[in-house]
Amino acid sequence: MHYILIFLLWASALFPAPATGTSQVFNNRVYDPGRLKPVDSRIKVFKGEPAPDFALPSVSGRLISLSSFKGKKNILITFVPAAWTPVCSDQWPGYNLARPLFEQMDTVLLGITVDNIPTLFSWTLEMGELWFEVLSDFWPHGKTADAYGVLRSDGTAERALIIVDKQGIIQWTHVSDINIRPDLGMIMEALERLK
Repeated sequence: MHYILIFLLWASALFPAPATGTSQVFNNRVYDPGRLKPVDSRIKVFKGEPAPDFALPSVSGRLISLSSFKGKKNILITFVPAAWTPVCSDQWPGYNLARPLFEQMDTVLLGITVDNIPTLFSWTLEMGELWFEVLSDFWPHGKTADAYGVLRSDGTAERALIIVDKQGIIQWTHVSDINIRPDLGMIMEALERLK
């Protein structure tokens, strides 16, 4: 656990929470909606319950189902509100630095947003290569976000994190203030408890 804390301190120094994007050119392409209502939904899934299954198209061109990881990997589902927005454009690239830690915890990430595939393709290309699958919950619009209780009244998703264990059972949920990037240390502590 000591090495994780050292890594997190190092990563937080490189990527402080208020940062937005990876370059000035990229920042000029990001839409800033301003301050939003922190949370605008009511979560429908809880620790100890089976995770609602889904099958969503990915930017990689594959159909990805939650159940395909059952018995193989723990899953961190990371919902973000929308492509091309400041905090989202910073949150997911930050997980690239932590990839070895996720792999050590035998965990894959599934990034979900309500945007369509062409938008996600363009956005993820601009962010740089992400090591995890980016999934579109566009149609039926927000069906998966709604099943988890993280669909906002404006049709975007909450900034939410859900850990599902290898048996398909929810082990941890966290809905963040939509305006703030979730703390990586909190995620690693939740994954550490799965061991």
